[in-house]
Amino acid sequence: MKIAIACDHGAFEYKNEIKQMLVEMGNEVEDFGCHNTDAVDFPDMVVPAVTSVVENRNEKAIVLCGTGIGVSISANKVNGVRCALVSDCFSAKATREHNNSNVLALGQRVIGIELAKEIVRVWVGTEFSNDERHMRRINKIMAIEEN
Repeated sequence: MKIAIACDHGAFEYKNEIKQMLVEMGNEVEDFGCHNTDAVDFPDMVVPAVTSVVENRNEKAIVLCGTGIGVSISANKVNGVRCALVSDCFSAKATREHNNSNVLALGQRVIGIELAKEIVRVWVGTEFSNDERHMRRINKIMAIEEN
């Protein structure tokens, strides 16, 4: 799977650990930065990363910051993105099965690294259900973007 990853300075450490894990799992990872702990503005990395998903250059994206809130808000401003801010494995599974989320947001200052890695494993490994009720809801969400 091709996965985009991006972070700000508040999640640089987690980005690198998650990136390494994804590669070890056999995924191809495109790193949109940041590349050190110098202060940056997260939209500068997040928007190109999630746009690569909408444009089918990557299948999914993982975006990180201190809380995950700023990156999730930024990601969801891009049409075609369904970004879920997740801090537990149940939600990681549910957002893939029910919402077909294509972007995962995590907060380095909110959860531990081992939980973050497990969330990523669950999220990457869970398929969309394709249930009619879930498709109907996603289509309604996408219709909002058209207005």
